[in-house]
Amino acid sequence: RCQRWVENCRRADLEDKTPDQLNKHYRLCAKHFETSMICRSSPYRTVLRDNAVPTIFDLTSHLNNPHSRHRKRIKELSEDEIRTLKQQKIDEAFEREQATQESNENNEQNTVLEEGGEEQEEKAVPLTLEERENKDYLKSLFEILILMGKQNIPLDGHNVDELPEGIFTSDNFQALLEYRINGGDEVLRKRFEMTAVNLEYCSKTQQKQMLEICENCVREETLREVRDSHFFSIVTDEVVDIAGEEHLPVLVRFVDDSHNLREEFIGFLPYEADPEILAVKFHATITEKWGLNMEYCRGQAYIVSSGFASKMKVVATRLLEKYPQAVYTLCSSCALNVWLAKSVPVVGVSIALGTIEEICFLFNQSPQLLVELDNTISALFRDNEEKGNELKKICRSQWTGRHDTFEVLVDLLQALVLCLDAVSSDSSVRWNNFIVGRAFVLSSALTDFDFIVTIVIMKNVLSFTRAFGKNLQGQTSDVFFAAGSLTAVLHSLNEVMENIEVYHEFWFEEATNLATKLDVQIKLPGKFRRAQQGNFDPDMTSENYYKEILSVPTVEHIIQELKDIFSEQHLKALKCLSLVPSVMGQLKFNTSEEHHADMFKNDLPNPDTLSAELHCWRIKWKHRGKDIELPATIYEALHLPDIKFFPNVYALLKVLCLLPVMKVENEKYGIGRKRLKAYLKNTLTEQRSSNLALLNINFDIKHDLDLMVDTYIKLYP
Repeated sequence: RCQRWVENCRRADLEDKTPDQLNKHYRLCAKHFETSMICRSSPYRTVLRDNAVPTIFDLTSHLNNPHSRHRKRIKELSEDEIRTLKQQKIDEAFEREQATQESNENNEQNTVLEEGGEEQEEKAVPLTLEERENKDYLKSLFEILILMGKQNIPLDGHNVDELPEGIFTSDNFQALLEYRINGGDEVLRKRFEMTAVNLEYCSKTQQKQMLEICENCVREETLREVRDSHFFSIVTDEVVDIAGEEHLPVLVRFVDDSHNLREEFIGFLPYEADPEILAVKFHATITEKWGLNMEYCRGQAYIVSSGFASKMKVVATRLLEKYPQAVYTLCSSCALNVWLAKSVPVVGVSIALGTIEEICFLFNQSPQLLVELDNTISALFRDNEEKGNELKKICRSQWTGRHDTFEVLVDLLQALVLCLDAVSSDSSVRWNNFIVGRAFVLSSALTDFDFIVTIVIMKNVLSFTRAFGKNLQGQTSDVFFAAGSLTAVLHSLNEVMENIEVYHEFWFEEATNLATKLDVQIKLPGKFRRAQQGNFDPDMTSENYYKEILSVPTVEHIIQELKDIFSEQHLKALKCLSLVPSVMGQLKFNTSEEHHADMFKNDLPNPDTLSAELHCWRIKWKHRGKDIELPATIYEALHLPDIKFFPNVYALLKVLCLLPVMKVENEKYGIGRKRLKAYLKNTLTEQRSSNLALLNINFDIKHDLDLMVDTYIKLYP
């Protein structure tokens, strides 16, 4: 039917397009169809019948109309013109891919030099039978690769070491090729019927080249939407291991055409140990390889594991120097206290965080172990069943990401130690060797005095930021009012710093009481004593040691981090949340957003009318009908039917929701991170591939096989 449409329209330039391409990129006016072909189910929707074909074309009226010389005319195209048009489209589509090729390769592909040095254009000729068969063959290969990516099938099959000598077995890619040939794929059968059975059908190099094209084409679908929306934010997740190399997952936030805030995964970036080199490569990848204009970046956030925080802060600083409007913020998916703890530059804190993750992982691996822990908690909290039940519930969640992680750990510590001791000393065969071994190691780690002091001090220091951090992950009004409470939080922490001796004394006493309950000896760390080789100051007590090595640097660091992450620019942006009608209502409609919106002045369509428009916006909600509820989120405000009558407000709300600190209100538009976590959890480290990962995580993004094939032929002629 698509072919009949093209023939009736006399569009020879579209004859080689696939039905998928025609459906996606081309439209035909309803006036070209007989009324009998149209089913009008409602006055607002026109639906064609399944067998509809366009038949109404007036190809002669323009000859008698003197005013038609400026109108679009239907023209029969010659073969040369058709080939030229196709070549132009391919050139445009692959401009980005060509930028990554060597300049001399481009010259060889795009120009032909005669002996006399004159440049001649290569004449386009119709595709030969061999070329058409080659395109069909490549399309089959791409279909298999996309299937493997979407279904998370690794390229390699059996490990060579697992097979007896002399035995050959296909990898997963070749096995799927053979299956497809046996299933009746004539193109592949003709290609390989004369090939030896033990030869690779497609080399590893060719597979890598094709996978890179798949990755770029799928990524480009998302990046095109990002560019169309202009403004975006960049978010990275924790560093991950991809086949033995460290990579940084990168996600992008943007508001799409349907006014939905989306957070999509766009790829991995190889991690660099040197922060300055990392900053340069990070910027180059985003701007040059992915083609995003950082002038439109309005936010940046980095979720990092311990040890990487300082390096990512250098990246943020370098980007801020070039692009001051790329506000450095916290990420909504990470609790403030967890983020602060991971950024503390104290080795003991990093060790404690690693131990906590291992404990959570071990108990989540074994339902039996969780039952054992439940029984231990029940016995310990016999006099306080409510507290015991609450802790049991917490143990079955991802409690390591909570605002009160250290508080929960201190409450659970005795139960964890008793449970792990019982498992490691159990002489029966209830537990396998792995669980028994891990239980013994983790019990020893939990009963180390250095660990106990660390978690108690972190619990107390972070108690000052717990409510503040919780509000930042709350409703829009909570975030707005949290921004105003930062001064009080900093005041409290500064007061702690000024009286650190007194505070530390209380914290250390709590730690010693907990250690006594667990029968743990109170002493200086063994690594400190070994390093001093017995020459340390005899007046150096455990209390003084932990004050200097832990309490003082932790409090100082948290004060500085809060100042850095909540810069004046960030706070001004959060103050603009009073634009959201529910916040406006809580402030009795007595707001002054225009004073804080200066930083976004260049992002507004009509900055000169901002003040008058904001006045109208306030009046609209102040004098609303009694049955009309105030929108409580940016998401609700962006979806108001009349939001387009307030273009400046609409632009401000769009930019505000891009700030990484704002949560994605509609969960279905924030699944990029969840899919990333699922991929990493379900895929062995050595089987991970950055190319296949993008296909797997973005499995629902449309892909154009013809574009992939044309790109491959263009790049690897």
